[in-house]
Amino acid sequence: MIHLDGISKQNGHQIRFIEASAALNKGEKIGLVGPNGAGKTTLFHLLSGFMHPTSGSISFEGRDITGTRAFNFARMGVGRTFQNIRLFGELSVLDNVKVALQRRSKPSTLGVLLSSPSFRRAERELDDRALELLEMFGLADQRDRTARNLPYGDQRRLEIARAVGIKPKVLLLDEPNAGMNPIETQALLALIRRLRDELGITIVLVAHDIPLVMNLCDRLQVLNYGRLIAEGDPASVRANPDVIAAYLGQARHA
Repeated sequence: MIHLDGISKQNGHQIRFIEASAALNKGEKIGLVGPNGAGKTTLFHLLSGFMHPTSGSISFEGRDITGTRAFNFARMGVGRTFQNIRLFGELSVLDNVKVALQRRSKPSTLGVLLSSPSFRRAERELDDRALELLEMFGLADQRDRTARNLPYGDQRRLEIARAVGIKPKVLLLDEPNAGMNPIETQALLALIRRLRDELGITIVLVAHDIPLVMNLCDRLQVLNYGRLIAEGDPASVRANPDVIAAYLGQARHA
């Protein structure tokens, strides 16, 4: 679905170097792991159009999208969340999800200004669809709360719900369980599985929680100093000497 061919990014004197080639296939749950500073979030920025590569290419469903702007990635079906939550804090929980759903609705300017019957009907349909998503994420009872007033774990779930609202084919989750307690993390695991199983979304997950990615993901990719050093099923990656060295700082022969 998404293919990276020798992609790299280097930004002036700031260390942002990525060198990786990979393919993301439909319906997979892929874990992207590595030590701090390995380049995981930078790779997400490249995959979602927030940064552009200095070499290599990115293709989506056979189409070269290298250098495409972030909003076009979203239009094509690439959704994402962020390490630092980026909600519309002053909007309600419901309206945060409606913002994503409205990407697919195109009301006429006159209909909006006159509050025409067709516009009001479309708004009711948006409300219903947003509530369905909030039900899935366990947030329907907080629909009218201001987003910034939600508990931290609920803000995390709301950000994922909003990303799902664009109907993504690929969903990039950057540290989705950061700040969550073990019970919240287990609930999130079940939810991510539902997104793949019920909605057919390809999931790419960045996490420092190794047990989480081992239990959830079909395939792991490991970055270190901006380079892909291992790829495969969780058991083989866990036993890879280069991965052990990257995490423990051991010499390769140790």
